[in-house]
Amino acid sequence: MSVALIQERLAAYGCTSTVEEDRAVREITQEVVLAALARTDFFRHAAFQGGTCLRILHGLTRFSEDLDFALRSPDPGFRLAPYLPIIRREMAAYGYDIEFIDRSRVEQAVRTAFLKDDSLGDLLQLRYRPSTGPARMIRIKLEVDTNPPAGGTCETRYIDFPFPQATVAHDPPSLFAGKLHAVLCRRYLKGRDWFDFIWYTARRTPVNYQLLGSAVAQNGPWAGRSDHVDREWCLRALESKIESIDWSRAREDVRAFVRTADLPSLDVWCREFFLGQASKLAE
Repeated sequence: MSVALIQERLAAYGCTSTVEEDRAVREITQEVVLAALARTDFFRHAAFQGGTCLRILHGLTRFSEDLDFALRSPDPGFRLAPYLPIIRREMAAYGYDIEFIDRSRVEQAVRTAFLKDDSLGDLLQLRYRPSTGPARMIRIKLEVDTNPPAGGTCETRYIDFPFPQATVAHDPPSLFAGKLHAVLCRRYLKGRDWFDFIWYTARRTPVNYQLLGSAVAQNGPWAGRSDHVDREWCLRALESKIESIDWSRAREDVRAFVRTADLPSLDVWCREFFLGQASKLAE
């Protein structure tokens, strides 16, 4: 078993608390799952997207819980189930004893499975192992959108942990479009969306407006309409959304997902700050 490789990766985090150590083990596990998928034909059909994609491939500095994917073309017959035993077998080489719960339902576009493991902690040398009580469980959700909005652009990215692999992912403009759809259309406040929004705007990331237009027409308050989605449309929608948000609540939501060193940056979160960030949207 290659438990030593996981142990070496964990040591590189330099964790200083139980929370940091738990987060590090989950992040490492996400990377191993991604690598296991790369050894199948999964990426012929799907592309990596979402916050974990941004963290693993582009260095986002917040923790992200789920592994999110979108099919490269719609397929209502797609199933996650055939991939789960292959992932389990690949991960066993690194000390994992994975249990999967497939929560996919045929009538729902998003296929969902949960990965659970409570054995790796017994093999690793954890600095913050609990002295009493049950072993800490790793729990990760995998989601695949089988009916994604049209217009996403994919790219191949290469990763070298736990072994060299090629991963297909949405490119940054498409990732940003997905995030803008989330901040504009999500029915509840999620501070993590706005943390990511800062990441994109600080880098002047272009927006895939074709994908954003398809997404807002498919789901959310603009669903079924034919709005021309461009920078001006997006600015108006963002300004309205920013005006409506309780930024103290947004800060509290994201606090548990960011590094200690990044916490002071949350103090600037307010209406004026985010209006300024919105003005940085590329054409």
